[in-house]
Amino acid sequence: MIIHVEDLKFQCIIGILDFERLKPQDVIVNLTIDYNNENGFINYADIVEIIKENMIKSEFLLIENALDNLNLKLTKAYPSIKSLDLKITKPSILLDCKVSVSNRYNSQS
Repeated sequence: MIIHVEDLKFQCIIGILDFERLKPQDVIVNLTIDYNNENGFINYADIVEIIKENMIKSEFLLIENALDNLNLKLTKAYPSIKSLDLKITKPSILLDCKVSVSNRYNSQS
């Protein structure tokens, strides 16, 4: 089974620039989870809450660190995950474009 979470938008502190550390900015998270559903389902509402809570609480400096951390949190909480595609976008950091970083994670199990 595959779960898609598209365009999850919320505000958090993320970034290395001085002004990014002062107040929350918009971020958009896109996620695709490929998982084995033989032992049950994964509640996508819980996934959304894990993402938001972790990013808001952690105040990451780099998007790359946020991606790695989310991968660890989600695969620990849901061992049935086979792979994750994660993308975090900062839509307002530059005036003329959106900036994103993404990664694919494959389960070790």
